[in-house]
Amino acid sequence: MKIYTKTGDKGETGLFGGVRISKSSERIDAYGTIDELNSFIGLTITEIKDEEILILLEKIQNQLFSTGSDLSTPYNLKNRKLNIVRVQESYSEEIEKEIDKFEEKLLPLKNFILPGGTKSAAFLHVCRTICRRAERKAVSLSKREKVNNNIITYLNRLSDLFFVLSRYENKIANIPDVIWQK
Repeated sequence: MKIYTKTGDKGETGLFGGVRISKSSERIDAYGTIDELNSFIGLTITEIKDEEILILLEKIQNQLFSTGSDLSTPYNLKNRKLNIVRVQESYSEEIEKEIDKFEEKLLPLKNFILPGGTKSAAFLHVCRTICRRAERKAVSLSKREKVNNNIITYLNRLSDLFFVLSRYENKIANIPDVIWQK
């Protein structure tokens, strides 16, 4: 099977279920940003040494693939023959448990911190900001058409997890948080 289909050569792409839309649409922008985040997580993984974080990031990559699939499927599509993947509330609940677990290992924050420290922590901060952008794009899309609300909640929690993981990466490397100097 060839990787190219030539069906998108005129600026349109197909959604799951067969609907064709412009590649410049908010929907494509939203799930394209999810794909960008997933790719950057892949890069981040190359810098992570902690096995627990590696396993978690790989799980997140799979969840993000499901998130992109959900966004690429019109919400009103109900075809029993298609295996439609939808983000579940459990995704956010799992992320909250991870946040709580890693936060317990950190000192409480008393100041704003800047992205930085170790390379892996800096990469996790970039994941956080890409995730925030993906969340904004999903919210923007939801103002125009129906979107699974679990996606927005999940992305919101996920960006918080990236923040906590960035702090944890610095901690295990004995690098202090970079405090914002007013």
